Amino acid sequence: MAPSTTTRQPCIVAMGGGGFSMEPENLLLDQFVLGLCEARRPKVCFLPTASGDNDGYIVRFYRAFAAMECSPRHLALFHRTREDLREVLLAQDVIYVGGGNTANMLAIWRIHGVDAILREAWEQGVVLCGLSAGSICWFEGGVTDSFGPGLAGLSDGLGLLAGSHCPHYDGERTRRPTYQGLIAKASLAPGIGADDGAALVYLGTELYEVVSSREHARAWRVGLEADGQVSEEPIVTRFLGATTGVQ
Repeated sequence: MAPSTTTRQPCIVAMGGGGFSMEPENLLLDQFVLGLCEARRPKVCFLPTASGDNDGYIVRFYRAFAAMECSPRHLALFHRTREDLREVLLAQDVIYVGGGNTANMLAIWRIHGVDAILREAWEQGVVLCGLSAGSICWFEGGVTDSFGPGLAGLSDGLGLLAGSHCPHYDGERTRRPTYQGLIAKASLAPGIGADDGAALVYLGTELYEVVSSREHARAWRVGLEADGQVSEEPIVTRFLGATTGVQ
């Protein structure tokens, strides 16, 4: 059973990977997000900041969402054309954050005040979602390739959700060991790794469920034991199958 958002409670869907940009022929996660909204045609705003407002990425967003029952738009910050960002973002039913450079995205958001607006949108019940950079950003920290070809810890996320997060947990060979190593060294707080195709669904600040667009995609709680050993525990995951998973 999908969560009800009739009370406009805060909701975040953090995708380890997937959605229109990674699975253009499999839009189960994107359809699931739309199904969380009360509106018959949800207003969806794409934030492509992490990709530097890449034109091709924006086109792919419109191509995917124009085929669904929604009203899509995007908001560019590198070539800003809107004066009142708050007005735009608070009018949405869904704010969808794309992948790319997490650190750069957070810096740009803070310069333009988008970080504070996103918190306000979340508190008002706008569904926040995204993949990769658009997944890490909601947590206190995570694993990122923002600083070069290798992976590193990032500890200045928006902090709407406690702990850390690692997307692409099964999709990139070095993600899992890097995440566990950072937790072992206490460079990152314990948190959740999500495979490509898995999405963490939070209501308020609590994990409500994990859903997936791929049958074997999972999420994992990664912690630190008293003896300094890293623990990894799989989280029950609901495969969306041939439907949106919204009942």
